[in-house]
Amino acid sequence: QVQLVESGGGLVQAGGSLRLSCTASGRTFNLYNMGWFRQAPEKEREFVAGIGWSAWSGYADSVKGRFTISRDNVKNTVYLQMNSLKPEDTAVYYCAADLGRGIRPPTSELEYDYWGQGTQVTVSS
Repeated sequence: QVQLVESGGGLVQAGGSLRLSCTASGRTFNLYNMGWFRQAPEKEREFVAGIGWSAWSGYADSVKGRFTISRDNVKNTVYLQMNSLKPEDTAVYYCAADLGRGIRPPTSELEYDYWGQGTQVTVSS
């Protein structure tokens, strides 16, 4: 069983920045692929960014160049640095862990095994 706890959400003005953190339990965090997803009101949950155990990272087109995902395997934590935030980035952000051994983190939520409780990000215009 893996527990994921997100933090760092909040209210920010357009153009501002936030950094989300997600800390995982478990002794093999370095082997997990980690992903960030988000869900806006009345919309489906969507992939935002992922980072593999190999450190390979990928992003949704909507956040490329603005968001950066990183991980600290000593602290069992994955981060999402969000810059140049837009009102359309407003959503509940979830981190997720994939215990598979693929080199690249999945972009489909169906392939993730564990989820955090989510943290709200609100960007005002």
